[in-house]
Amino acid sequence: MSAGFHLRRPVSEFLSAMQFLTRLRVPSQPYAVDSLARSVKFFPVVGVIVGAGGALLHHLVALHLPRMAAAFVVVIYLVCVTGGLHEDGLADVADGFGGGTSREKILLILRDSRIGSYGGIALVLSLVGRLLLIAALPLQHVSCYLIAASVLCRWTPLPLSYFLPPARIEASTPGDGQGARIARLTSTGALIAGTVFSTALAAVLLNKQAVAPLMTTLAISWLTAIYYKRRIGGITGDCFGATIQLTEIGVYLCGAWIL
Repeated sequence: MSAGFHLRRPVSEFLSAMQFLTRLRVPSQPYAVDSLARSVKFFPVVGVIVGAGGALLHHLVALHLPRMAAAFVVVIYLVCVTGGLHEDGLADVADGFGGGTSREKILLILRDSRIGSYGGIALVLSLVGRLLLIAALPLQHVSCYLIAASVLCRWTPLPLSYFLPPARIEASTPGDGQGARIARLTSTGALIAGTVFSTALAAVLLNKQAVAPLMTTLAISWLTAIYYKRRIGGITGDCFGATIQLTEIGVYLCGAWIL
């Protein structure tokens, strides 16, 4: 293979990750069955871009707005830049696991595009929680926590997809959710590279304060993985989104915690 191919392939994988995780305009990439699975190692890198945008926005508006209003602007940005992708996953998971009494019922509810009472409650708690926690972060550390949270929460799909199988047998078919098609397809190299990158960046941004966010990220990933495996035997795309949301909130909570 030519050197040009080896250069184009990671660029294409990064753009695929951007195209999947954000609503930012990037050159459209040709469809391939394994394109998302190959791009998952760039999810934390996309997190840097999303988080840096939020940090810059907060820096600009915090000069002119009260803390709560500035946090509100940042939350709106985070929802818009991802198109509500992770919020949708959280709502579906809350409805599915909250209202489903069996594996089959949970998976059926997860396919339903409508939002029920559990999903509505989860969305409100997520939005309000992030608003309050971002506003409570020490002002001088807001930018660092916004970036670190964005990176660490987008690291979670790597271990989840590495260890968990798809919950649906037909999860690899084009008609199913794209997130589920990375289950058990993440390589060891991608997991190691994403882990080293995310850990190092968090350590640089947060210094000694990085320990709690890193442990929280690991704990949420591990606990949700066990829960998904026990309840539905694997993972779906919505589950990835729910864990991402919970981890983002968890990292903000670490920063807002008063020692």
